[in-house]
Amino acid sequence: MMLHARLHSTIRTGRTICQAVLLLMASSMTTAQTDTVALVDARIINGTGTAPVDDGVIIINAGRIIAIGNSNDIDIPDHANVVSMAGKTIIPGLINAHGHVSDVLGLESGHYNTENLLRQLNLYASYGVTTVISLGGDEREAFELRDTQQTPALDRARIYVAGPVLSADSPDEAAALVDEVARSNPDFIKIRVDDNLGRTAKMAPEVYQAFSDRADHHGLPLAVHIYYLDDTRQVIEAGGDFVAHSVRDRHVDQAFADQLIAADICYSPTLTREVSTYIYESEPDFFSDPFFLAGVDSEILDTLREPARQQRLRDSAMAQRYKAALPIAMSNLKILADAGVTIAMGTDSGPAARFQGYFEHLEMWMMQDAGLTPMQIITSATGDAAHCMGISDELGTLEAGKWADLVVLSADPLEDIRNTRSIDQVWIAGKALPRPGF
Repeated sequence: MMLHARLHSTIRTGRTICQAVLLLMASSMTTAQTDTVALVDARIINGTGTAPVDDGVIIINAGRIIAIGNSNDIDIPDHANVVSMAGKTIIPGLINAHGHVSDVLGLESGHYNTENLLRQLNLYASYGVTTVISLGGDEREAFELRDTQQTPALDRARIYVAGPVLSADSPDEAAALVDEVARSNPDFIKIRVDDNLGRTAKMAPEVYQAFSDRADHHGLPLAVHIYYLDDTRQVIEAGGDFVAHSVRDRHVDQAFADQLIAADICYSPTLTREVSTYIYESEPDFFSDPFFLAGVDSEILDTLREPARQQRLRDSAMAQRYKAALPIAMSNLKILADAGVTIAMGTDSGPAARFQGYFEHLEMWMMQDAGLTPMQIITSATGDAAHCMGISDELGTLEAGKWADLVVLSADPLEDIRNTRSIDQVWIAGKALPRPGF
């Protein structure tokens, strides 16, 4: 409208405006051209489970992948900024399907603020975890960060949120709680069904049925904290959508795997959650791992090394019970993966001493120890995790149209999943991010 009005002014003014418009258009075209990046000479693992592409090319513009494939099949734009990835393997950014971006700072809680949330999201990103599904404890600040991340300017890990972990004593209370949380537009509803190893009452079946029904009413997937096999079977029958922990009381069977597959339910093992409950009874080997130390405050380690603290864990019946449950969890992961259940890598990281970023790598390494192949693990932490969490249209695999969130590795993770530690670069929304301390 402004330009149309100005056409009634002098010819001189009109020429000035036309020149300005042309300059603006030229500037915009130059910016768009400069923003096009071509990553070349890479080995690409795209997150779908298909074979890697050698001599691969990824073309990125405005934060998204616009073309990807073998160099013989991709035309590199003349104006692109070409970046050689010779000798590197590129994988999608890792997705933690069960984490927490929380109020913890160091080993203390009570620090829920935007600054602390950003610190955690930057830490996740430094370890190549470019998306975290925060399943509980999420407040207004996390929702605001979620709502502002659909931009090429994003410079931190993405976050999706569930709000509080819900519990109720009656179906009516359950429905009312879901209604209340739904008003804040969460990505998930999260409930805890089990009895916390006998310390609390289990959620009654009619209550989690009400949670499921009301979540369905609002179009929200229901993530469920479980421990026992029988509870898990029943909550799936009630309509639960995501099993957020391993079954740990006994070994699963083919019938359980078939139940998960028939209902299209994903399973997140969170093996490192078990590890975190007892591992500090003595000094863990990873306390001397430079990859771990790059992302942790030494004062935290000093506290975890305190003899009295270690002794309390050795004396803790709960810690020792979780320790005994870990082999069952690892065995169940292998059984379910072999049966074809969709596995979504998750860790439950975020609470004190569940180290964000590092624990996602430790989880993948433990998945290999459980018997999964590196390709299965990478897929579970990328494409399958995105599918399970309902974000696969935008994230999880390296495909045209999706956000260019990726990790550049110096060593091949298909040879050994522990090579995920060889991070050379982390890209989010089409640009390499700084990784202070790494």
